[in-house]
Amino acid sequence: MTLSNPGWPVRLEHGSVSVRPFRRSDANRWSELRRANEAWLAPWEPGTGTTWHEAHSPAAFRAMLRGLKRSIKDGTSWPLAVCWEGTLVGGLTVGNIVRRAFGSAYAGYWIDRGHAGKNITATALALVVDHALTVGRLHRIEVNIRPENGPSNRVAEKLGLRREGLHKRYLYIDGDWRDHYGYAVTAEEIASERMIDRMERLRRAEAERPASSGPAA
Repeated sequence: MTLSNPGWPVRLEHGSVSVRPFRRSDANRWSELRRANEAWLAPWEPGTGTTWHEAHSPAAFRAMLRGLKRSIKDGTSWPLAVCWEGTLVGGLTVGNIVRRAFGSAYAGYWIDRGHAGKNITATALALVVDHALTVGRLHRIEVNIRPENGPSNRVAEKLGLRREGLHKRYLYIDGDWRDHYGYAVTAEEIASERMIDRMERLRRAEAERPASSGPAA
């Protein structure tokens, strides 16, 4: 842990899900995943000014990692690998960290399509939010998601994140300025129940809910 970036470096796990800092040896696996998931990920991410294949080469990963090391040193980001049973399957970044009176950051995430639907992303996000709002000494985490991105919105719903509203024309993606739902959680909200525990509670409640039998006759 450093004074400029409290809470970093971090390694967290829950069941088969773990998060850890990216490392240079992830280059080939990251490139393989990102290139294979172009159709799954590209519609939701800002463009890079080059082709998806070029932007997600092993060399591009190493260049990205060098830039991320600078932001880590500045205390403005936590770039994390999301792993399933020890294997890299996605990424989660706590970025735009601002300290002092603001005490806030945003979280963004992606996962390999073949591993979607296993509760991996929700678990990783819950772990990181709990850490960021306690050991990381942040007060607020935001997550911004396009309304059309059903799987990502579902992650926020699984954690019971508060949806604060619609940010009109929030981010330039896929050729236009796109609206995003804004979700958030503060340190006060997890003081009585950790995010990971809230996720498990909500998941149990959903599993126990009787299946709908349709409209009454």
